[in-house]
Amino acid sequence: MSAVGIVLAVAVILWIAYRWYGTFLVKQVFQVDDSQPTPAHTQRDDVDYMPTAAPVLFGHHFASIAGLGPLLGPAIAVVWGWLPALLWIVVGSIFIGAVHDTGCLVASVRNRARSIADVTADVMGHRARTLFLLFAIFALSLAMGVFVVNISALFAPGAGAAEGGHVPQAVLPSVMLIVVAVTVGVLHYRLRLPLAFLTVVAVSVSLFFVWQGVRTPITAVGSLSLTPERWTYALMVYAFTASILPVWLLLQPRDYLNSFQLYLGMALLFIGALVGNPRLVAPAVNTSASGLQPLFPMLFITVACGAVSGFHALVASGTTSKQIARESHVQPVAYGGMLTEGMLATLALIGVAAGMGSAGEWATRYADWKSAGTHALANFVHGAGAIVAMSGVPHELAKVFVATVAVGFALTTLDSGTRLIRYNIQELGSAWRLSVLQRPLVATAIAVGFIGGFALMRSPDPVTGQLKPLGSILWQLFGTSNQLLAGLSLLVVSLYLRALGRATVYTAVPMVFMLAVTVTALVWSISSFWNQGNWLLLGIAGVILLLALWLVKEAVAVSRQYQPVPEALQPAGGE
Repeated sequence: MSAVGIVLAVAVILWIAYRWYGTFLVKQVFQVDDSQPTPAHTQRDDVDYMPTAAPVLFGHHFASIAGLGPLLGPAIAVVWGWLPALLWIVVGSIFIGAVHDTGCLVASVRNRARSIADVTADVMGHRARTLFLLFAIFALSLAMGVFVVNISALFAPGAGAAEGGHVPQAVLPSVMLIVVAVTVGVLHYRLRLPLAFLTVVAVSVSLFFVWQGVRTPITAVGSLSLTPERWTYALMVYAFTASILPVWLLLQPRDYLNSFQLYLGMALLFIGALVGNPRLVAPAVNTSASGLQPLFPMLFITVACGAVSGFHALVASGTTSKQIARESHVQPVAYGGMLTEGMLATLALIGVAAGMGSAGEWATRYADWKSAGTHALANFVHGAGAIVAMSGVPHELAKVFVATVAVGFALTTLDSGTRLIRYNIQELGSAWRLSVLQRPLVATAIAVGFIGGFALMRSPDPVTGQLKPLGSILWQLFGTSNQLLAGLSLLVVSLYLRALGRATVYTAVPMVFMLAVTVTALVWSISSFWNQGNWLLLGIAGVILLLALWLVKEAVAVSRQYQPVPEALQPAGGE
């Protein structure tokens, strides 16, 4: 089957969904109103709260939510064949993921840009808020740990560079993009240079360093080899620094510039598919991989961010809600952002389903479940690079560009994620009346410590007993906790709408589905870890399940009671 037909069909379906279902949600269900001033205006401090033009905010939001999720998830999920993953990406992003993101952003904007955890306190009580914060901190730390592991492996020198396993050529363009972004932030927000001019220059310079990176792979600093472990520590230092800087200095401009790299990458993938017209070498459905896990429920948590992501709730109610200038921007930023991520996930899926040289090469790379997870990023870089090369870009340059795009979005998610963990730790300090946890530097240090803990975590191999990186198992746990967070966030949004007397079916049905899928996946994983005698992973999965079930219990107790509209939930002009 041709990849072109799939890409065009998905693009049309997502556009129709945005125009029809997205408009219906924001106007009829969430009832956005531009006459209400947003927190970016009423609480402006030019550090966290700052009215931002919709295109710039879209760039920040999209760069923050995209990360490695929509690239890695489909690159692993294709092990079941391209058809199941494709169907879930399209259906999930339209009716669950985009609904989730929109609801969380509206709930936060209408409540003084408070986090979704704070909204939880209003609709479920303060104990539920504490549980949500603990779950969010745990899930976010796990997610950022996954990203650090994958970036470190991609940056490090080593065998497998030709297959995309290690791409030290991506180090220079990734570092220089940070330098360019800080420069743009200073020139635009402090010296008032026009954004359009700065955009053209900055994007051109960043692309120049992609080309330069091909010629200048960075594998060491002096005599010190840059191993994955050393990259892990370097990324932790970066995360700490980036997450405490003002949003205008690095977060906004870097995410904005990254979005142009991604637009270009998506365009080149699309053009490459049109020009090269590659056929899918992956089977539509595959059941022959060794150690393959059950399609239900594992497909859903494996695709993860490409269809729905709980991490988006924290971005929407953490950084995006503090920068949105008008309520009507919710639709392009939140609903449109998730659909764009769905399109990205589709292109990533096409990259690993059609970008391999032959069906034989695909079968070799996806011979078993474990290698599909361990080499997912390498498979994506290899396959997507091959399709980009079909557009006329030299193959080596195409591979480095694809790797740079992947790393760039992982880094934007890393600094946004660290900032969000810091927010949640500070909120937890407020709830527990621990002033030390409310200090930004202390909270950030704890956040980075959690992230590094997961990134450096090792578990015994079930066969040899040797300690090894968690690898694909870490992604499985990330996917489960991430999807559970989405279900719990939809639970909060549903209770929020119920308190306002609005229709809840559009959020409640997706919520029930997500909770059912993820709890089933957790029970299956716990059983597997128990049989393996892997007590570390069993403990992690048990904590995730315990917090989730406790929150659901709190919600059930609340739903049985009559709930008047809490004053804090009333939009600024009343209903």
